Amino acid sequence: MLNALTASLVGLPADAATSVSPLIALALIGAAGIGAQWIAWKLKLPSILLLLLAGILVGPILGWLQPRDLFGDVLNPLVSLAVAVILYEGGLSLQMKELGAYGTPILRLLTVGVVVTWCLGTMAGLVIAKLPWETAMVLGAILTVTGPTVIGPLLRQIRPRGPVEPIAKWEGIVVDVVGATLAVLVLHVATEGFANDGAVHSATGAVVDLFKTAIVGTLFGVLGTYALAIPLRNHLIPDELENAVSLAIVLGIFVLSDSLAHESGLLAVTLMGFLLANRKDVSVHHIVEFKENLRVLLISTLFIVLAATIDLDALRATGLRGVAFVAALIIVIRPLAVMLSTLGTDLTTQDRVFLSFLAPRGIVAAAVSSLFALRMQEANVPGAELMAPLAFLVIVITVAVYGLGAGPLARKLGLSDPDAQGTLIAGAGSFALELGRALKKLGIDVVHVDTNRASIAQARLEGLPAHYGSILSSEVVGALPLGGTGRFIGLTPNDEVNALAAAHFAALYSRANVYQSASGAGSVDDARKDLRGRPLFHADWPLSRLDTAIRAGSVVKTTNLTEEFKFDDFVARYGEEALPIGVLVDGRLELFTADRVPNPDPESVLLSLVHEASAGEQADRRQAGTASSASLLLP
Repeated sequence: MLNALTASLVGLPADAATSVSPLIALALIGAAGIGAQWIAWKLKLPSILLLLLAGILVGPILGWLQPRDLFGDVLNPLVSLAVAVILYEGGLSLQMKELGAYGTPILRLLTVGVVVTWCLGTMAGLVIAKLPWETAMVLGAILTVTGPTVIGPLLRQIRPRGPVEPIAKWEGIVVDVVGATLAVLVLHVATEGFANDGAVHSATGAVVDLFKTAIVGTLFGVLGTYALAIPLRNHLIPDELENAVSLAIVLGIFVLSDSLAHESGLLAVTLMGFLLANRKDVSVHHIVEFKENLRVLLISTLFIVLAATIDLDALRATGLRGVAFVAALIIVIRPLAVMLSTLGTDLTTQDRVFLSFLAPRGIVAAAVSSLFALRMQEANVPGAELMAPLAFLVIVITVAVYGLGAGPLARKLGLSDPDAQGTLIAGAGSFALELGRALKKLGIDVVHVDTNRASIAQARLEGLPAHYGSILSSEVVGALPLGGTGRFIGLTPNDEVNALAAAHFAALYSRANVYQSASGAGSVDDARKDLRGRPLFHADWPLSRLDTAIRAGSVVKTTNLTEEFKFDDFVARYGEEALPIGVLVDGRLELFTADRVPNPDPESVLLSLVHEASAGEQADRRQAGTASSASLLLP
């Protein structure tokens, strides 16, 4: 009835809603996936939520997409390869220094936390969802994974301060490997059964599989690292083929490793990404940027395809028990797992509470549950048909709950500030570093990003947080400590880079808090027309002039304004060679821009670009008249 109604609404034959051609079905996957991503971006919602809803709409509801008919036996291998690429890309974002700083809570979450989640999740499946023990045990193991494709965007949106950001990122990526490996071992036990001597046999086989998976995955991860690093280091691969060769090696390592030990390929590719990202003798930033674009495409495709395979009748069969099962995961199991894992660590109560309510499930849970459900059905494991629907129910509800509630919770706990004053600066040139020094002295956190290694090294020598990479790379941005930041300033020599970055960060910080250096246009209107960030200071002060002034001896000076020394007195003292930059009032910084000039009050702090050598000379000209000087200072 619904299919016929849908077909009539779009002008198709009555059976067209369930019999679209393979060409149309393939195009529909791409359109639905990218469309859902775009709508999620516009509405500031977790993209995975809309991807799942779109997949369910075009799949089981409308019947336009039937993945098993479309791909046949190739569906499962395609899903496995896509997950491998996603985990490899996640491994590229892991930094050794973060593990050194927060290794204890990370390792405990990956061990104690996983075991607690598995045991309690299995009990909840048995008692609440009324699943047979085999299915409950496998589902509990699968749901130990979280979702790096969901956690990463959430962390970038919330920008929590302190250790919770790197800890959540590490857990979200690595626990997918740990959880998937655990699920394989439990699946082995579940399909072997406990008949006669089956218990001993399956337990022994599971232990053997564990060691085999760990050894094979580690060996192939190291092998893959050298297989790519050596040619890159010796320039044996042309630039235009580096991304393709990287992808081919990743897929080859995954297939070879997985063929020797089930699911060891996930460990191999994740380890390969981690080792490559932390090598000093080879740069993989261009590969990272390629993998980012590929990841977006793969995630969009995977969630549409996997959601389209859901059996709505089986989903409805879970009923209120399914909802209660998810509630137990969110309210009881995750908090207990985090609290037990972080006992005795340096994490504050606020950190532990926040981590307790941040565990959305994502692509690995969807993919593994779908694949394992098929294997269990082939092995006639009771209750297998309920596993995938329950897993998707968990994904939808956890993404909705954590996606909508994590931000307010972080602010309530004091881990995130809705009016954060920290500043992300794209660029580490002469003026950018001078501005960073001045903001740091005022107690405002600063993070620099630049593609110039010498500039980054200089910033780090001066104690300024600085990161090498392109500000346009989401992988680089994902690795930045954005906790406490609420402002972006584009100070790279490239106006297009500044504009594109400003457009990206406008969605994160709001357009009012996104700035970039003026382009050198002759008027405010011209400057605003070509720039997406608010043009800083004055249209006549592009970055080239600011850098030149710093090299000529100018500095960013802080001046305490009082009733006796007001802004007009400052203008009279320093004259036309001074440039007001910003004003700090009650800890809140407001920058001078070409479209708005603040009116600094007494008891505020003024930041300005001043040539110190000329201060005395300018003081001698106080009586020459302040009006003309002010006209040169301000637009």
